[in-house]
Amino acid sequence: MPIKMRGDLEMTGSHSHQVHRTHAESVKSVKCAVLTISDTRTEETDISGQLIRNFLESEGHFVTRYQIVRDNVWQVRKVLISWLTDDEVDVVIATGSTGVSPRDVSIEAIKPFLEKNLEGFGELFRFLSYNEIGSAALMSRAFAGVANGKIVFCLPGSPNACQLALQKLILPELRHLVWTVQGQRA
Repeated sequence: MPIKMRGDLEMTGSHSHQVHRTHAESVKSVKCAVLTISDTRTEETDISGQLIRNFLESEGHFVTRYQIVRDNVWQVRKVLISWLTDDEVDVVIATGSTGVSPRDVSIEAIKPFLEKNLEGFGELFRFLSYNEIGSAALMSRAFAGVANGKIVFCLPGSPNACQLALQKLILPELRHLVWTVQGQRA
């Protein structure tokens, strides 16, 4: 259904979406922080963290922060709080510790800080994962949201899962999300 605008200009839903996207393209690069949550990964063995950084940089974004922390709620929160109050970070992408084992703490550590949840991210991620790995996708607790004016993504530790999330969901919308969340000033 067309939307009536001033001057009798009609704008359809898809046209207004395109205009919104065009403005969002003014965001040339995004400042990102990558957090790997794992008891076993080191900088040399953190394939998912490296993959995320490579994808972001290949799209012209800056990785301004990178860290590996153990599967510990308080260690994760310490880093997260630091990054959520850092002007050099627009987006936090965490990888690892999103499953259902007793050591998986990403959700418990990060989700309480969110002011807004992006439910669609988790739903779409699990749908896409289901198409690749079947019913095991139901064990993923991947999510996204907004905290202190910053986008936060929480991804599984699997490199395949990170690649799927980045290629199909995060990178196509990253500039648009940042532009929208930062009050269309980015």
